[in-house]
Amino acid sequence: MTGLTVLLPPSETKREGGDTDRTLDLRALSFPELADERAAVITAARSVSSEESTARTALKLGPKSIAERFRNLELETSATMPAIERYTGVLYDPLAAQDADDATRSWWARHVVVQSAMFGPIGAADPIPAYRLSHDSRLGAVRLASHWPGASARALASRPAGLVLDLRSEGYRQLGPVPDAVAPRVVSVDGSGRRRALNHWNKTAKGRLVALLARTGASVGSMDELVGWAATHGVVVERTDAGWDLVAESLQPVPA
Repeated sequence: MTGLTVLLPPSETKREGGDTDRTLDLRALSFPELADERAAVITAARSVSSEESTARTALKLGPKSIAERFRNLELETSATMPAIERYTGVLYDPLAAQDADDATRSWWARHVVVQSAMFGPIGAADPIPAYRLSHDSRLGAVRLASHWPGASARALASRPAGLVLDLRSEGYRQLGPVPDAVAPRVVSVDGSGRRRALNHWNKTAKGRLVALLARTGASVGSMDELVGWAATHGVVVERTDAGWDLVAESLQPVPA
């Protein structure tokens, strides 16, 4: 069986609330073999979050965000919601996940994996609480840069064979390396045809791409098939000497 796996980064901003009757269950998440690694990170995050002074340094919290440390103290009792809905921001907002229909949600559940600093790789439909942790957070004895890569890589290798489209930022790619993944460069094209790589706003294009993939029920298992799907929907994905380019202007907002 072949198919598509889309790897996304998490977002530092998260939606509050969720299902109060369903709290965090590490073994109910995708890749349950990572339960021990997840528990170790949670314990370390709880430790650095217990005092304002340590949380400020370890989690890089400012005066307006310092209260987010309490999220890490309540992980096992907080309400949960699907990961694809929990994350917000310039990548996730184009998904409009809370308003998505069942077919779109089902596509995300089958094909999208988020590389969380707290939980490692998780599925789009996995129920998670709000938390505060980034790929570069400092958790004392637990070093995320050495804790996650091996375990995450082994877990991701268990996915069905096919195309792995890596839309993660570099910091999160390092937490779960996938050597054969395709990581397209998001570019903007000016009036003379010159291309420049986008930085922050590349996330919007990535979000629109994942929204369109899901809403069209895309069935692709290789870059050739992805290019064919893209052409059908007016999206420009082209091979270059350096790899693959995704042209941001070809991705318009997806109608709700």
